[in-house]
Amino acid sequence: MNYNFQKRPVVIQAFKMTPDRRIDQCEWPEWLAKAYNLERNVPGAVFPTNPSLDQGTLSIHTLEGDHLVAWGDWIIQGVHGELYPCKPEIFAATYDPVD
Repeated sequence: MNYNFQKRPVVIQAFKMTPDRRIDQCEWPEWLAKAYNLERNVPGAVFPTNPSLDQGTLSIHTLEGDHLVAWGDWIIQGVHGELYPCKPEIFAATYDPVD
């Protein structure tokens, strides 16, 4: 039995969240802006972690629960349109830019 696997080469979309990008949403890709406008309990919804802080961190609602997007994290849109956060060091070790 084989226990070793290699990740398939797939192209994903990703956006690095910073405090400046959180405040000025003009750089947000369309898929992220759309997710921000979803109701908070819908899988894939992106919402303020603390609703009383207009410029605080964001969270993503998934089938597994809510996941914090810390400053510097990447928000990834997966192959099925799902959204999830990824730490910068994991992102750098896993993904290369595509032209």
